[in-house]
Amino acid sequence: MKFVLRSVLGMLLAFVVASAIMMVVEAANGKVFYPELAKAAQGVTDREVVRQVFANAPIGALLVVLVGWALGTFAGGWLVARIASRAPGGHAIVFGGIIALAGVANNLALPPPVWFWVAGLVVPIGVGVLVARMVGRPAELAPA
Repeated sequence: MKFVLRSVLGMLLAFVVASAIMMVVEAANGKVFYPELAKAAQGVTDREVVRQVFANAPIGALLVVLVGWALGTFAGGWLVARIASRAPGGHAIVFGGIIALAGVANNLALPPPVWFWVAGLVVPIGVGVLVARMVGRPAELAPA
C-alpha cells in the first residue's frame, strides 16, 4: 500500500512541478520572445480566430512551447522516478504519457498546426523514455 501512495503522490507532485515549469517557459515565450503573438491572442475566444493566430504564429514560438513541455516532462519524470519506491523507469514513462494526454487536451482547446499535434505526442513520451533510461534499473529496461 505504501508504494501505491508514493506513486500517486509522486505523480501529483511531478505534475505540479512540470506544470509550473511549462507555465514559466510559456510566459517567457509570450513576454520575452514573441510579445506580439501574446498580444494578438489575448482575450480571443473565437475558435476560428485562435486557429488563425496559431496558423500565423512563428514556428519559433511553437518550438519554445515544445521546449517547455520537454523541460517540464523531464523534471516531473525525474521527480516521480525518485519518489516512487518501485519501477522508477516505468513511472517516468507513464508520466510522459500523462503529459502527452494533457497536450492533447490543450491542442483540442487551442487548435495548433498538424505538425505540433505530432510533436506534442512524441516529445513528452520521448522525454519520459529518456528519463526512464537515465533513472531506471537495468532489469526494468531489458527486453523481455
